Amino acid sequence: MRYINTLCEGETIRNVYLCKGKRSAETRNGKPYDNLILQDKTGTLDGKVWDPNSSGIADYDELDFIEVFGEVTSYNNALQLNIRQIRKAYEDEYNPADYMPTTEKNEDTMYQELLNYGQQIGNTYLKQVVEYYFVNNQEFVKVFKGHSAAKSVHHGFAGGLLEHTLSVVKMCEYMVGAYPILNRDLLYTAAMCHDIGKVKELSAFPKNDYTDEGQLLGHIVIGVEMLNDAIREIQDFPEKLANELKHCIISHHGELEYGSPKKPALPEAFALNFADCADAKMETLTEIFKDSKNMKDKEWTGYNRLFETNLRKSSLEK
Repeated sequence: MRYINTLCEGETIRNVYLCKGKRSAETRNGKPYDNLILQDKTGTLDGKVWDPNSSGIADYDELDFIEVFGEVTSYNNALQLNIRQIRKAYEDEYNPADYMPTTEKNEDTMYQELLNYGQQIGNTYLKQVVEYYFVNNQEFVKVFKGHSAAKSVHHGFAGGLLEHTLSVVKMCEYMVGAYPILNRDLLYTAAMCHDIGKVKELSAFPKNDYTDEGQLLGHIVIGVEMLNDAIREIQDFPEKLANELKHCIISHHGELEYGSPKKPALPEAFALNFADCADAKMETLTEIFKDSKNMKDKEWTGYNRLFETNLRKSSLEK
């Protein structure tokens, strides 16, 4: 198995990858070719099939595991594979676990840590909300632990949703200790539940793409609906508290342009937004700098659209 992050320009390889994406296109001269996105657990690689009608290109579809033969080249400072042969791989030729990007942390350990924060919630109504999903609903627990937090950008790997949620709760723990204005019970509950809608917004690996529900509603609306499902099952849940919890969820992206129907109005909503944004951006930076080969030994990465600036690592090596 040759993992994508070990490939070098100039190599000729024959290996099995997941065909994560497939799109037909034409050159400026009107000649057809195929754009592929190849994936394994270390990342993705663009593939080009310049002669899709060649006898060496067998039938295959998106999300098939395919054996490819071709040359590793560089285009716009990024590696790509010029593919000369493709065939669908047999099931005994690959291990699916090699093709799913996965958290480097232990999922069971992270989940127990998350539950420990839930046990610190003193308000009986909010505690029951957390237990409704994170303790009593084993189907949700299974999906949540193995789900990604995004299609791309940050935490876009199996276990990413759990890893991101735990990081957000830990940041909220610091803020609760530093700023007495914050209500711990409300903030911990909101932090644990802020992205629960992503289990329905995104499909599972290997597809990891937006579902129809995700496209139409988005994880914020889905998450509030899921909270309502829990709240309806809890007898005499205070309406005012329910609205405050739901406000934290619907405003956690901070700005209308980022998908939040409302901007934060409660201190806990601001704290959740700050924690969510900080963890998402720091993980994004982590993933940008993780594969040093993509930088081609250059200090600067070039202009980054998400951060709207040029990026490089500090001179101090860890």
